[in-house]
Amino acid sequence: MSDNISVCWFRTDLRVADHAALTASMSVGPTVGVYVVSPSQWAKHDDAPVKVDFWRRALKALHADLADLNVLLVGLCVQEWADVPQAMLEFCQKIQASHVFCNRESGVNERQRDRATYRLLQAHGIVMEGFDDATLLKPGTVLTGAGVPYRVFTPFAKACRERLRTAMPVVLPAPRRQPMAPASILSLETPETLIDRAGYGDLNTQMRDRLATLWPASVDAAHERLAQFIESGLSAYHDQRDYPAIEGASKLSPYLAAGLLSPRTCFVAAARANQGELDSGARGALTWMNELLWREFYRHLMQAYPQLSMCKPMRPETEKVAWRQAPDEFERWAQGRTGVPVIDAAMRQLLATGWMHNRLRMIVAMFLTKNLLIDWRQGEAFFMRHLIDGDFPSNNGGWQWSASTGADAAPYFRVFNPLSQSEKFDPDGRFIRHWLPELADLPAREIHDPSPVARRARGYPDMMVDLKATRLRAIDAFKV
Repeated sequence: MSDNISVCWFRTDLRVADHAALTASMSVGPTVGVYVVSPSQWAKHDDAPVKVDFWRRALKALHADLADLNVLLVGLCVQEWADVPQAMLEFCQKIQASHVFCNRESGVNERQRDRATYRLLQAHGIVMEGFDDATLLKPGTVLTGAGVPYRVFTPFAKACRERLRTAMPVVLPAPRRQPMAPASILSLETPETLIDRAGYGDLNTQMRDRLATLWPASVDAAHERLAQFIESGLSAYHDQRDYPAIEGASKLSPYLAAGLLSPRTCFVAAARANQGELDSGARGALTWMNELLWREFYRHLMQAYPQLSMCKPMRPETEKVAWRQAPDEFERWAQGRTGVPVIDAAMRQLLATGWMHNRLRMIVAMFLTKNLLIDWRQGEAFFMRHLIDGDFPSNNGGWQWSASTGADAAPYFRVFNPLSQSEKFDPDGRFIRHWLPELADLPAREIHDPSPVARRARGYPDMMVDLKATRLRAIDAFKV
């Protein structure tokens, strides 16, 4: 241990254990943690107010966790990432830091920010080093036999499992407590204070309290949920994950998106529960590990194909699809007034909780892009503006899958029928009754598609489109 002061730059990795950058930083010398608050950049990236509120609460918990390690956590406030390199340089010079450590992110804007910061710090004799902590395997290292990135999930997942079988990721313990950097050199505020001052978004007290109850933002809460899921939810995951009325999903996505949990921690926990098997054993564990590999797949694609960060489809020929400009129809979809109960219930769940069940995400996305023939990018941005687990690679991948524009996406002629999906995955209408109380008294046989008389009596709108006709319209649009 030297007397060099080191900086750990936190991003979407708000934890102390299994954190490669923090571990490296504390091996160099007394460490100062830094979090960049950039409200204008968040707005450009459609980061949801509910997600920023989750970050704020997670940073408050991180502040306490780092204090136990003698690590200070301070905030740097810049409006946009273009201002980050100079702000980071001035901060490092102020505290006489010799090193900056961080965990890499996959988006093109994030990588440009980091390259610019690296060059400026290097020019002033400050070392900056990055680690790949957001993935199980380093992006760019899982390649086909021809040496190119996979564009199809199944062989990608197989290649990942082969690598992981011979070299299972190691979950790093929290670093040991070290001497603290001199507090006298710092006069900066905490990141959570800066976020409060920025006043990002428009969350009222009632919404904040609801979110704090639904999604407690701390590493302890994240690990408690993971342990509970592994113990009581993993074995039935393959059977229950598609049914939104029951607690079949892990609901760990906000914790993965903010980095309160690492993908390594989750994957290793699932593998241990399956006696180390990655290809056989319990179906629930295998299914959840497969979902973690889908998350991995989208991150590897994001780094291999920068156009994905620039509102471009993975399949360039789909740019020729004649998407409709229908703002009134989009607004009905966004507000949960389509007249399709399962879709309206799903949208109300999103608006009230910041989260939507994954099966429902596919149903509402396919309805928007196929039945309404509205550009997937509008739906992608809307989700990011409302999701507490808004994760750009996964959200982009999911929308492009539903819109048939992405890698290994649903074929264009595959159009979910939301009524049959509703009947299959919410057979008794329990989910619909919860979020559409105006329909709660309808019998199960009618709740998925109420009669005109039932709709009028309950003030529920008629279905805004003909599902069969709009399905054929979408297929024709993609054929052209």
